[in-house]
Amino acid sequence: GGYVSAYLVRPVTRQLVAQYLVVAGGGSGGQVETSNFGGGGGGAGGYLTTGSEGCGGGQPSASLLNILTGVALTVTVGAGGASLSINQKTTGNSGSNSVFSTVTALGGGGGGSRYAPAGNGAAGGSGGGAGANDATTQTDGGAASSPTQGFAGGNGVVSSAGEYAGAGGGGAGAVGQNSGNNGTPRSAGDGGNGLTSSIDSVTRGGGGGGTTGFSSGLTAAAGGSGGGGAGLLGTGGTAGSGTANTGGGGGGGLNAGAQTSASGAGGSGIVIIDAGQLAVSTTGSPTLSGTKYTFTGSGTITF
Repeated sequence: GGYVSAYLVRPVTRQLVAQYLVVAGGGSGGQVETSNFGGGGGGAGGYLTTGSEGCGGGQPSASLLNILTGVALTVTVGAGGASLSINQKTTGNSGSNSVFSTVTALGGGGGGSRYAPAGNGAAGGSGGGAGANDATTQTDGGAASSPTQGFAGGNGVVSSAGEYAGAGGGGAGAVGQNSGNNGTPRSAGDGGNGLTSSIDSVTRGGGGGGTTGFSSGLTAAAGGSGGGGAGLLGTGGTAGSGTANTGGGGGGGLNAGAQTSASGAGGSGIVIIDAGQLAVSTTGSPTLSGTKYTFTGSGTITF
């Protein structure tokens, strides 16, 4: 008789290098409970990329990521911070982190409320803008978290120019603008601008605009380019939310007597991956263009 010899065939594991863009969720704007005050804009989500535009906060481009075939890699797309309802004295909600394998982008910081310390913006991927002050004590913008992935939020300047108005949230590409910008009394600050990705030519990571409780001679603060939500004037309206899948910060909330508004929510983040070849499997329903996978929700990818 004969015999059968069994051999275990192991799959061949190869190392690949991947380009990526990982943007976290943006922070929501701050909220105030007292008439004629405005909250600070939310900070943009942290921005990490191998692209030529560089990472947020003026940092150089990240190195290509070494990955192994046959290994399921985690992808988490961070949610934006939830908006705040009217008549609260509360810092905005920070965004959630986004993750690709070992790369983690940090959620943007929430905008400040009114008077220090409640008026200080929260730290985050980009920091939240400061809320309104009383012209005697500065409110501070939130710092960009370490490691640096974005810029700080603007400050609530101590002068009649900055009184009653919130500052802009920090963006991936620029600091949020202080309240009282250009010396205009009671003017809110614009959100910091974002960055344009060399991977897909889309601008993301804009900070939210601050809100002021006044309106005469003023222009509403703009959200930063890249999905930042706009702030409000004292005449009311709806604070802008960060655009979905940009990590943009939300605009500041408002209490101006009869005119009140919830703060703007932060925009959700995004993860884009290109390893130069098609994946073996994915979960989370990413879209595919060439060999580039775009995740707008969480999942996994295996090459």
